[in-house]
Amino acid sequence: MDMTSDRQQPKTDGDLFAFLDSLGIAHTTKTHAPVFTVAESVALRDEIPGGHTKNLFLKDKKDNYFLLTVEENATVDLKTVHSVIGAASRVSFGKPEKLMEYLGVVPGSVTAFGVINDTGLKVKLILDADLMHCDVINAHPLRNDATTSIAAADLLRFIAATGHEPLVLKVTS
Repeated sequence: MDMTSDRQQPKTDGDLFAFLDSLGIAHTTKTHAPVFTVAESVALRDEIPGGHTKNLFLKDKKDNYFLLTVEENATVDLKTVHSVIGAASRVSFGKPEKLMEYLGVVPGSVTAFGVINDTGLKVKLILDADLMHCDVINAHPLRNDATTSIAAADLLRFIAATGHEPLVLKVTS
């Protein structure tokens, strides 16, 4: 049975930019070669100032899903972070199928902007407190061959406008 017919297509970067514009949120996007890892994206640092993000798509044993957005060089202790984020158990990485189903992105393109696709509010988004000290935050606009820069306060406004609670917690060591 084909279950995909009743699911809407994930939103595109164009949909994202239109949504940001509708909220009056300033954003700039720079296109670049596709980057799949933090290591590959470090080459862009000179061209794109601000805090750069690393994203962890996690789940607990009760199938609660979490997206942790942290500064790219930060370390997250997966053995203990569940107690900080309110998970029911220790967390593990969510499967790529769920990543696409809930956030509309593939591994390598994970981004806080993905919550625009999570209309069922299945994913709890947590922004690391240290990252939020940056004036500007850089994240993939739902694809990994571009980087969108947005003010930290505006990222919180965007998240709230998607119906998600923008949680800022200290999740890194």
